[in-house]
Amino acid sequence: MQESANDREHDGVGMKQGDSESAVGINKPIGQEAREAWGSEAYLILEGVAQTYHTVITYKELAEEIQSRTGIRTKTLLHNWIGPILGRVVREAHRRGDPPLTALVVHTDDGKVGSGYKEVLAVAGEPPVDDELEREHHAANARLDCYRRFGATMPPDGGVPALAPRLQAAVERGRERTEKPARVCEGCFVQLPSTGICDSCG
Repeated sequence: MQESANDREHDGVGMKQGDSESAVGINKPIGQEAREAWGSEAYLILEGVAQTYHTVITYKELAEEIQSRTGIRTKTLLHNWIGPILGRVVREAHRRGDPPLTALVVHTDDGKVGSGYKEVLAVAGEPPVDDELEREHHAANARLDCYRRFGATMPPDGGVPALAPRLQAAVERGRERTEKPARVCEGCFVQLPSTGICDSCG
């Protein structure tokens, strides 16, 4: 979500609403006009996501929705342009006094907000969070604030912060592996393989 160097890197020709996908390819810089349109649309999309309790959106889904709604498409790799757009959302949310809407955006593969979340902390004047899981819990609390602010139907208890479903599942699997004691052979007391049959005793 860093804008500085990455954003300057993409300064170039502005694009109009009707530009075709082929006109906005990897060889054509992403211009100011496109960034502004994408940033504004990203904000509206994330407000919509925040209206459903415990809902998140992936970076890939958000990128496609942004391009679909604005009609401005790019062949540039996702990680080369989505960060600066979300950086705009972070700063605009802070300016408006809204919770950080970018906490709703997670990676497809692991359900994490990722390292770009550091911009949320920086803009809020908070110290960086180096521990990955601690960062994800911070984002979970931010998401809860988003659901409350933007009118999600909340449970009677007011709702609780939650990790994204994919990440929560991974955490629970890790906890089960840690808490479940290893099975050992009753004959030689060596840890059993996954088959449950001792390699030594048969």
